[in-house]
Amino acid sequence: MITLKKENELVFMRKAGRIVADVLDMIGGIVRPGVTTAEIDRAAEEIIRKAGATPAFKGYRVPGIPSPFPGAVCASINKEIVHGIPNSGRRLEEGDIISIDVGACYSGYYGDAACTYPVGRVNGVRRKLLDVTRGSLEKAISVAKPGNTLGDIGHAVESFIAPHGFGLVRDYSGHGIGAHLHEPPQIPNYGRPGRGITLKAGMTLAIEPMVMAGAEEVEVGRDQWVVMTVDGSDAAHFEKSVLIRDGEPEILTPWTWA
Repeated sequence: MITLKKENELVFMRKAGRIVADVLDMIGGIVRPGVTTAEIDRAAEEIIRKAGATPAFKGYRVPGIPSPFPGAVCASINKEIVHGIPNSGRRLEEGDIISIDVGACYSGYYGDAACTYPVGRVNGVRRKLLDVTRGSLEKAISVAKPGNTLGDIGHAVESFIAPHGFGLVRDYSGHGIGAHLHEPPQIPNYGRPGRGITLKAGMTLAIEPMVMAGAEEVEVGRDQWVVMTVDGSDAAHFEKSVLIRDGEPEILTPWTWA
């Protein structure tokens, strides 16, 4: 069941979203060669807890996976698409790209967003992948308005990505968000205009294009969490949580792109 959020709920969602945005803005300043994903994770958790929130991903359980997620953030490098586990042995190298996905819970309400960062100077293919994936998120958000549909959001992503020859992750999607980290509806990054659920003011959605430089097949790693490209091609992931309202959508997780 999709819930339309009331103003008293949005107060907490804005706070949670602001905390998430602060974390992502901070991470943009510390991503560099030599930094470990565990160091990024610790810095993110410190900001979240100092703000009076809790890390939404830490301890998160999924049916079928015996161990809960151990990190405050998901840290996914190069061919890893999402759900990479922070690790003191994973040290960033010049030219890598790394997706950091952050969730925070404040007074029972959630914020969720992600950004993929270049590590130092990246090659042209990786730079294009980042720019195109981020552009597809902006296109998707631009159609997130009352009267449009989930199909319009998916089509905005797919139609922006396709001309560049990149692949879309079709097995994972965006989602509703609110008093739960994952709520209905699911938000695929592909679709047909005018199809699917009609958007209404008060809906809160986490829109998150996941794009691959190569083929569209994905696989799950041995840890049963990280999702990777089968062909070893690079992947990028960008996400913002938004509020559907009359007029333009409100960005609940307003991280900035440096």
